[in-house]
Amino acid sequence: MPSRAADWMEQAERDLQMAKSSADNGYHEWACFAAHQAAEKAIKALHLHHYQEAWGHVLVRLLTDLPVEVPEDCRERARILDNYYIPTRYPNGHAEGAPAEHYGFWQSEGAISHASEILAFVRAEMA
Repeated sequence: MPSRAADWMEQAERDLQMAKSSADNGYHEWACFAAHQAAEKAIKALHLHHYQEAWGHVLVRLLTDLPVEVPEDCRERARILDNYYIPTRYPNGHAEGAPAEHYGFWQSEGAISHASEILAFVRAEMA
């Protein structure tokens, strides 16, 4: 069976573009979530590149399970992005208010930057 790593990476790139588009249009909660998804799919692409499957959504765990050395800054970026998996989408992720009330430019800009760096790491590893 052929590797699907390239497919996962292609979708990671599209998710990163969606994060940027969402931020540009003021949907900062969705930008943060899409940035998380971009990083998750890129990391899973790298797992597939090394002929292993990865399950779950916790980026730090996915990075830890890779058979390559992962820079500490990637782990730190993943820790930040992991906070955007659930509360960006569900009103009960915060004590009150819809997710849109809790995320703004600074969060989405940071999330996109963190995801971009993780994708750059994955691209380099897959090259």
